[in-house]
Amino acid sequence: MQLPPEIHVLISKELIYPDALSLKHTSRHFYNLVDTGVRLKVAWLVQRREQHLDCPNDRKCNLRTDSEFCRGSVTVLMQKRRRHIECETRPGLGCLVYNTPQCAHRRDWKKRWAYRRQQITPDAWWILLAALRLLMAWLWMAEFLSWTLR
Repeated sequence: MQLPPEIHVLISKELIYPDALSLKHTSRHFYNLVDTGVRLKVAWLVQRREQHLDCPNDRKCNLRTDSEFCRGSVTVLMQKRRRHIECETRPGLGCLVYNTPQCAHRRDWKKRWAYRRQQITPDAWWILLAALRLLMAWLWMAEFLSWTLR
């Protein structure tokens, strides 16, 4: 905050849309200073298309305001970026968040599985357990019937 506003503007002009939006929502000062207009949104979408990444699949992708733009699939794309899920999806892509050759923040498959496991509700675990028991009972009955029919 001690830097002159001109430097803040120059820095914000170098950011891509998700980073500029995050900076914009950090304080009132940056909210009035950072521009997240149509050109920045389109440039971000073009960059994603050039990198062969997912783009919004909504036909009603409204570029007028940030709240209208960040509805639907754009929110999912930003979450994927924030969690480094898209990093290194192709050879040579590297880290898309920090623009480095390799992503040091990408979780390995064990950590991703543990993270997803935490998102499953206790009710879903009980349903999964009941389905597993039904499957085991069905397999036991099939084996029992094969023994009795001999």
